Amino acid sequence: MADNWVVSPILPSISNDIGVDIAHTALILTAYMVPFGLFQLIFGYLADKFGKRQVISFSMVFFTIATALCALGSGLTDLIIYRALTGIFAASVMPISMALIGDIFPINERQSAIGTFLGISFLGQGLSMLLGGSIAYFLNWRGVFAVYAVLAVIATALLLTMGKKIPSSKSETSQVLAPYINLITNPLSLKIYLLVLFEGFFLMGIFSFLGGFIKTTYDFNNFIIGLIMTVFGLMAVTGGRVSGKIASRVGRKKTIVIGLTSTLVGNLIFILMGNVLAFFIIGVGLLGFGLMLAHSTFLTIATGFAEKWRGVAMSLVAFCMMGGGGLGTAIGSRIVGNSSYLTLFSVYGIGLIFLILAVLLVKKSFMINSVESK
Repeated sequence: MADNWVVSPILPSISNDIGVDIAHTALILTAYMVPFGLFQLIFGYLADKFGKRQVISFSMVFFTIATALCALGSGLTDLIIYRALTGIFAASVMPISMALIGDIFPINERQSAIGTFLGISFLGQGLSMLLGGSIAYFLNWRGVFAVYAVLAVIATALLLTMGKKIPSSKSETSQVLAPYINLITNPLSLKIYLLVLFEGFFLMGIFSFLGGFIKTTYDFNNFIIGLIMTVFGLMAVTGGRVSGKIASRVGRKKTIVIGLTSTLVGNLIFILMGNVLAFFIIGVGLLGFGLMLAHSTFLTIATGFAEKWRGVAMSLVAFCMMGGGGLGTAIGSRIVGNSSYLTLFSVYGIGLIFLILAVLLVKKSFMINSVESK
């Protein structure tokens, strides 16, 4: 998961090196996120059919190869292709891991487990920004992908050895489309998936351009950019740790509203006081904390949709989140290219307001309800 957003802090360096403006270079982010979301739909089914651990192991081997290829990219087209391949094989990890947590933890412990897992994942992503920024500062952006390929080799080796102890159940049914159709045609689950889609669109759309905003506003090097972005991961861990407790006290709907409101406040800070470093860092922290509160709650709800096809249910959530993020980044690149970062933050901030209102208006979708066909 550390690979997910490593491009964000080094995007300015890639842009300068390949001689392409940052608005177009941001297509590298979209090239990763769209297949990352799309192929989770495929891997969700394969995990339920052939075993969750087996599918992750298979994917990690090819993920490692694709990451190494990114270090060899010579231009924008090469990098788009290699990042797309990386996103394809990385797509298996998060939804299948969430499905495993759903298999192992009872419902009263599940949100805390999911929140903790997601928090650690986002911390890994946050630390990867610091690591990526450091490597890019002392070496170059190609060195970032080379080091990550080595780390991926280690992770894959552990998965293929010690990882064999992870339980891995298989589904006996031969149905392919029925689980997906059942989930997206049920009003309860469909509402959650649509909310997650727009959550990804606006929040990932904002986050993807924070590195570029820092570079433009403060002209910091990659190391400092990565250090600032690590605040996002640290606050995500905090949000993940407390999300279950908050949800148990105020309910899942209010927890989502609190989380999205936190991200909205962080975005307002970017707009009004983004040129003051201390306030900007606070905004980054609020974005990470709020995202984790909202998203861990959505994920916990989704784990109860289909116990026999939990991989499919979680893959749909991941597809909506990352697919929305890819679209949000693609449209955001056009906004930044034609206007400014502040325009992007303003437009997506309005979108967050409508998203909060949509959550408040939705009814009956925030309980843990199975929507499997009986």
